[in-house]
Amino acid sequence: MNNKRWISEAVLKVRSMKFQNKLMLGYLLICIIPLVSVSVVIFRQSAVELESSSQEFAALYTSQIRTSLENLMQEYDKLTKSVLIDNQLIYKLGDERNRSIDEVIVQRVAVQRLLMRVALLKPEIGTVMLIDRDERVYQYSTNTGTVGEAALLSQPWYKRVREADDTFFITGLHDRSYYNDSEEGAIVTVGRVLLSSEGAYAGILLIDLDPFALLQLDEDFVSARDKYGMSVTIRNRREEILYQSDAASGRVRWQEVLERGSAYSQDPGDRGRIVLSGRTELGNLLIQTEIPREKLLSNINKIKGVTVIVILASCLILTLMSLALSYTVTRPIKELRRSMKEAEAGRYLPIEKKQAGDEIGSLVGSYNKMIVTIRTLIEDVYIGEIKHRRAKLVALQNQINPHMLYNTLESIRMKALVNDDEEAADMIKILARMFRLVLGKEGKWHSIKHELEYTENYVRLQNLRFDNKFLLDIRVPEEIQRCSIIPLVFQPIVENSINHGFEGYGRTMNIRIEGSVADGGEIRIRISDDGVGMTEETRRKLTILLEEAGLDKYKLEPTDEPGGKGLGLKNIAERLKLHYGDRYGLSLDPASARGVAVEFLIPRSEGPTSITEARRGPG
Repeated sequence: MNNKRWISEAVLKVRSMKFQNKLMLGYLLICIIPLVSVSVVIFRQSAVELESSSQEFAALYTSQIRTSLENLMQEYDKLTKSVLIDNQLIYKLGDERNRSIDEVIVQRVAVQRLLMRVALLKPEIGTVMLIDRDERVYQYSTNTGTVGEAALLSQPWYKRVREADDTFFITGLHDRSYYNDSEEGAIVTVGRVLLSSEGAYAGILLIDLDPFALLQLDEDFVSARDKYGMSVTIRNRREEILYQSDAASGRVRWQEVLERGSAYSQDPGDRGRIVLSGRTELGNLLIQTEIPREKLLSNINKIKGVTVIVILASCLILTLMSLALSYTVTRPIKELRRSMKEAEAGRYLPIEKKQAGDEIGSLVGSYNKMIVTIRTLIEDVYIGEIKHRRAKLVALQNQINPHMLYNTLESIRMKALVNDDEEAADMIKILARMFRLVLGKEGKWHSIKHELEYTENYVRLQNLRFDNKFLLDIRVPEEIQRCSIIPLVFQPIVENSINHGFEGYGRTMNIRIEGSVADGGEIRIRISDDGVGMTEETRRKLTILLEEAGLDKYKLEPTDEPGGKGLGLKNIAERLKLHYGDRYGLSLDPASARGVAVEFLIPRSEGPTSITEARRGPG
């Protein structure tokens, strides 16, 4: 529901946009969407290809490292096995108590020669140690450092390999704290458990190596490592780190690798890094090559940056082009719109600027011809129509005035016949007031207050005739009474109520005139009575008659016989539509419970006094 609502709101916003903005937006979308789509596809495909190439490169390096490490382990396996040639010498170690001093010295010299021979076979060997079954330590070192026997035997890594079942092993990185030279650093130890020909434990051979000796990095690897941020980590089967390229290259200290231990390397499941692995057959060493994706994609990110700059520059150029194009297209349309607004205000001026020869220019040319034709029609037809309406107004008023005058004179005559008294003089006085109100305003508008005074005098005259049987209740606010209205609207409606709704002398008839402001700002007038009312058939016919008033408002010929029922109401409806427009008129209120109620709307106006001004005001 929220998505549908959002889509509908977006559609409404697009529909309400100006044509120039719609044209510019559409042009931009048509141009920018394919541009961005192609750029994104190219970037993603380049990233995939680069990552695939980098993985192949890392896999090749891992394979080369595995091969090199496999060869190294085979060499040291053979090297440590070579000690077993002097099996009798090694097995006799530990029986010094049963030997003479000369035999012990000879034995020690033989062991030193053995260890020296082993150390000289590989230049990277720093120290070779042999520990007999009684844990006496024999050592030979190619440097100045010597091993403390007690410190060596207490090393945790030594205890682990001593208890292990492996005959050939390589330890993880450990410090060289058991050396007497107090130098800092990390070393790895390759060793072999020595057994006699009968399989009995004879001792253990240990060779301390610098971690650099495990993997010699060539220039290509160093260059690739620096370019992509690659790192190589080698672990033994116990997950102890033997080698770390970051420490070997000096990026980090060996001490940091020792402190962090097996937790030093990144998590293989980290999506920020590409991890490739391999294992050696001998020693079961794990090689992990790690490449940060951020480094890997550094080149493609440069391409991405250039692509974004190109897209932004293209968008700017396209925006300027679309702005110029939309302005060129919409400029004559805006001029046409401004001219139409001038025409709505009554100023019919053609567009003077020279237009292009396209469809819009042709449209402007047709509009100019239409404006000239309208001005001609206004001068020749509209002014004549106003004169015709003025004549129609006089004709409609002449239909009403003689009829009212006849009734009034008849009332005076009847009253004079019945009782010759001063009431006749009052009636004549009231009649004179009415004539002054209506004849003094002929052809002009007057206020609602004047219309109410005229109606009050009429009811007062009828009360003199019918012994005060009519009660007029006026509920019109003062601000409404100051507004203008065409003459002779209220009195004919009240007269129609008295003529057709008066039941007789047995009951007083109530007539109410109400005024209020409608929602649209117009004035609503409601005139109701509690007389005998009318049948549904009569109401239906009268409703049709009032609806036809809009069709007969320009006809000067009478459509009904004088004195016909509904004539006064239809004349009023015609006059209202003639002066105020077709949306205004007279209607019957079907909701009245008793009697008849008539309603009509007029525009609110307090200033105009002539018919022409009145027509111009609300229209």
